[in-house]
Amino acid sequence: MKTKKPTQKQTSVTMKIGQTFPLTIKRLGINGEGVGYFKKQVVFVPGALPDEVVVAEVTDIKPKFAEAKIKKIRSKSPHRITPPCPIYEQCGGCQLQHLQYEQQLVLKRDIVIQSLERHTKLNVDKLTIKPTIGMENPWHYRNKSQFQVGKQKEKIIAGLYGANSHKLIDINDCMVQHQATTEVTNTVKKILDDYNIPVYNEKSGNGVVRTIMTRIGFSTGEIQVVLITAQEKLPRKDLIIEEIQKRLPKVKSILQNINGKKTSLIFGDDTIHLSGEKVIQETLGDVSFELSARAFFQLNPVQTVKLYDLVKDAAALTGKEKVVDAYCGVGTIGLWLAEKAGEVRGMDTIPESIEDAQKNAKRHGYTNMTYVTGKAEKWLPRWVKEGWRPDTIVVDPPRTGLDETFMKTVLQVEPNKLVYVSCNPSTLAKDIQFLSKKYKVEWIQPVDMFPQTAHVECVVKLALK
Repeated sequence: MKTKKPTQKQTSVTMKIGQTFPLTIKRLGINGEGVGYFKKQVVFVPGALPDEVVVAEVTDIKPKFAEAKIKKIRSKSPHRITPPCPIYEQCGGCQLQHLQYEQQLVLKRDIVIQSLERHTKLNVDKLTIKPTIGMENPWHYRNKSQFQVGKQKEKIIAGLYGANSHKLIDINDCMVQHQATTEVTNTVKKILDDYNIPVYNEKSGNGVVRTIMTRIGFSTGEIQVVLITAQEKLPRKDLIIEEIQKRLPKVKSILQNINGKKTSLIFGDDTIHLSGEKVIQETLGDVSFELSARAFFQLNPVQTVKLYDLVKDAAALTGKEKVVDAYCGVGTIGLWLAEKAGEVRGMDTIPESIEDAQKNAKRHGYTNMTYVTGKAEKWLPRWVKEGWRPDTIVVDPPRTGLDETFMKTVLQVEPNKLVYVSCNPSTLAKDIQFLSKKYKVEWIQPVDMFPQTAHVECVVKLALK
């Protein structure tokens, strides 16, 4: 028998849209909003901080919670600061610029604890959850920007859609982007404007250029530009290439990616090499990588080194182990571990990433590494069936977490160690609960990969019980 969904009438008897009331903020939510309780109902308030008392105005009512905005702050948090970015509140790309950085680190650890309390049956007080590892300089850390292109009056703009809206905010200077990516994007935008290149309009489906993607190798200074277009034909293509080369000599790789679908996904399946190199080079620690247009690579190279060193510590390889690098991207984690591994096998669903991973392994002279295209939940059972059983599995899945089929296979295979790199505390907690049938948590280390935002990454060491 189907249970009836709770109606708005059932859940909103205590409040209505437009209603105002004082609210004490108890904690920070997973998306960076303040969380309070009004007559036992959860209320999310963007921009509010823990321990603040605000006058909240209800903006939306859902079955299990309400959303509100700040009308007035009656009692301010001692950690509240003035956000340095002039378009911070419009843009929505960052959520925590109004919070002192040291306190961001404290509250990100708290977000991890909240997720574990909500989604697991573990005694969270007995778990080793270490203080969040932060950055000395938490600005200009992002190595890649993907700015949507649009028109404002007759001028071409590029940026991000505003928080909870479909209004494109023109971003000429971003405080979390590497300055070179900002300079390159601004110049490419100007070139498109100078030559009157038609930009894509979502409503009509007309126009060509959708997105400007710019990526820099922090250690090499090499820059890649990808123009994502709605069709293969790019008007005045040769002139655009010529102008990018002339005005931006630092750009080593110019590519075009075609995405003709009505979708929120940025990249399409087909990439055309326009000029320069097909890839750019990047180095992390002693390991160098080739990066193609669609290849996944961590966005904060400074923190990535700390993250991967934690993975290495958790894996504690002796030189004999068979290692699986699941959701491997361009093979960064596998390469980080290869020197101390007996054999590494990795998989990813993006063919270009696997090509890059194979090239990267070959360039470093490793013959003990195999990379294949496909899902982890497909390849791991196949390898086990063929008689190849891993001793250690490292996973770095997308925000959706691990596939249940993959986790069931892990529980059957019983590798001694499982190292979980997570970018979403909620799915991490749910997966830990599933895996807790056979694995115990040795430690959890939060890492701040995205300062000024609500995101928190974790490395978790799990050992077979």
